[in-house]
Amino acid sequence: METYENLELKTPDREAQRPEYRGTYAHMSASEPEIKNKGLYIIIPVLLVAIAEFLIYSGKIIPAMEVHAVLLIGLCFSMLYIKNVEIQKTYQAFILLPILRLVNLSMPAFYEITLYSFVFIYGLLTIPVTVALTNQGFNQEQLGVTFKKIGTYIPLSIIIGLLLGIGEYFIIETNYLVPDLSIISLLILTLVMVFLVGLVEEIIFRSILQNRLEMFLGSRGGLLVTSVLFGLMHSGYGSMVEIFYAFLVGFIIGYMFYKTRSLPLVTMVHGFINVFLFGVIPP
Repeated sequence: METYENLELKTPDREAQRPEYRGTYAHMSASEPEIKNKGLYIIIPVLLVAIAEFLIYSGKIIPAMEVHAVLLIGLCFSMLYIKNVEIQKTYQAFILLPILRLVNLSMPAFYEITLYSFVFIYGLLTIPVTVALTNQGFNQEQLGVTFKKIGTYIPLSIIIGLLLGIGEYFIIETNYLVPDLSIISLLILTLVMVFLVGLVEEIIFRSILQNRLEMFLGSRGGLLVTSVLFGLMHSGYGSMVEIFYAFLVGFIIGYMFYKTRSLPLVTMVHGFINVFLFGVIPP
């Protein structure tokens, strides 16, 4: 069995030979000069996300919001002055992270986590996510919009979601987000966590950010940076172990997306982790 260390992940040049990638990568290589020192263009946004999330971890919410706001504004203005299309679209992908956090932290109607708070947050996020999707230029195969093997992926995602959810529960010990464990309550929780929370977050982190960073940094770099950012964005639980665990989960889900290019699979895995974490596992 191949391990990740010895597995030859495809670089953007090699991925350009795959039918689903050929059009996009070929167009970029023909119209855009090669970017030197690519890492320098993403190190500042990554560091600012890390700083803001560390502030949240430390309980300093207002300074964290200020850093995320600076990042959001900085990315927007950078896209006006940087003419390279690849960098512009990479920054557009990064913009979704401070938007996600600012909407989360600015929520005035809820003072504790409830199921309705997730509906409020992720319902609003569908607007910028849809705008980003239409501007990234990815085709359906790249985005993972396919229902191939869905009959296999449904039970697989439930099993993986249960295992990963159990691991996360031991770290953060969540409470129920539903009033009871009736079929109706669990159905509502599943609909919210799979078709809203899981879907929106996986579009952000996998369909948009990981895809864009794979093209910008190569498959290894794209998977690693996306996983790090996914872990950092779980700082709100105030647990360093949770951040590392979320990084691990993000890496597993990201690798699954790389291998299958199936948005439904990673969405269901992500969603069922939350279903078990907030509705089934708590005693």
